[in-house]
Amino acid sequence: MKRWLLRSAAILAGLLLFSLIAGWIFFQPLLRWALYPRQGFAAQAPLVAPDYASPAMWSALPDRQDAADATLPGLPTIAPDRALVDVFYVHPTTYVGPRWNGPVDDPRLNADTDRVATRIQASAFSGCCAVYAPRYRQAHGMAFTRPSSDGDRALDLAYDDVERAFAAFQARRGSAGGARPFILAGHSQGTMLAYRLLRARISGQPLRAQLVAAYLLGGLITQADVKRDLPDIAVCATKTQTGCVVAWNARGPAYHPSPFEMKRSQDGDRDLAALLADRVCTNPLSWTGDATEVRADQNPGALFFDAKAPAILPGFASAQCRDGTLWVVTQGKVPRDFLSTLLDRALGADNYHPIEYQLFFLSLRDNATTRASAFLQARPR
Repeated sequence: MKRWLLRSAAILAGLLLFSLIAGWIFFQPLLRWALYPRQGFAAQAPLVAPDYASPAMWSALPDRQDAADATLPGLPTIAPDRALVDVFYVHPTTYVGPRWNGPVDDPRLNADTDRVATRIQASAFSGCCAVYAPRYRQAHGMAFTRPSSDGDRALDLAYDDVERAFAAFQARRGSAGGARPFILAGHSQGTMLAYRLLRARISGQPLRAQLVAAYLLGGLITQADVKRDLPDIAVCATKTQTGCVVAWNARGPAYHPSPFEMKRSQDGDRDLAALLADRVCTNPLSWTGDATEVRADQNPGALFFDAKAPAILPGFASAQCRDGTLWVVTQGKVPRDFLSTLLDRALGADNYHPIEYQLFFLSLRDNATTRASAFLQARPR
């Protein structure tokens, strides 16, 4: 009996170990299968549309204390009533669920968005500007990793919200909004939606004259896209240039493309490697797009507000633009919690997509201030 029990325990332990190993090896395809929405877009019940007259439909507003106001000693923020520049920030994907779009009336999802997006990203602009960050019916992440007609419809719905939020942003800025400078910012899904907004509602429009810069990180935006879509908006080439686009996608030496790399349905069968090589890359330590490597000791500081004890980490990462990718070498362990570690496993080794703001937080914060000042100094008085 004892021998049978020991043998049974050994078999169970072996099966468990095998399951764990198989699950780890096949984690990416299993995760993609588990996360893919089970219904088509048309079969889903409609979601409540955000009413941007309600403060509840904003993750950040200048007239209240919220996630965008996160700071540390030594990082002073500007009082919103003293800020001369506004920021319209579009958050990345924070929804993981069975639908093609995430709801805006889910308290837990909204709290997650505030914590894992607005707090760790939009707060980079609180040193110079008044921050506005709308909630929107964000598309499921699979709309990017496995483009489809359902995914495109989900993205159209998300964009419709962002466009209405931008109109509300202008209304909230009041009569001065038409003459008041602003920064457009986003990350990942937020970047793709903000780019669409830049193309449709800013480029070639009166608002173009008030654009300080567009910080569009972690998206698939190519040099060809900018030349074709934005004839009056260039890629930023210096740290003081205004009315231009900043973008990067951060990866490390061990990175290999994974099934979770961002794709676009409009690209069809175009070679993904060629598209990635044509991405806009701005080095956030030199603010140029050339291939010069900037050492980590020139990085004023990474900042991870989601760490147990957030702190400024000078010299944390180097940066070099190479073939459309910002190649990064970190000088320490990236602070990640359990769920973030699972995300990193899904994305693949040295895929720094989730922390593209955090790795260069102080440099980004300083540059936003620099460009805002350059814009204000150059404008006619």
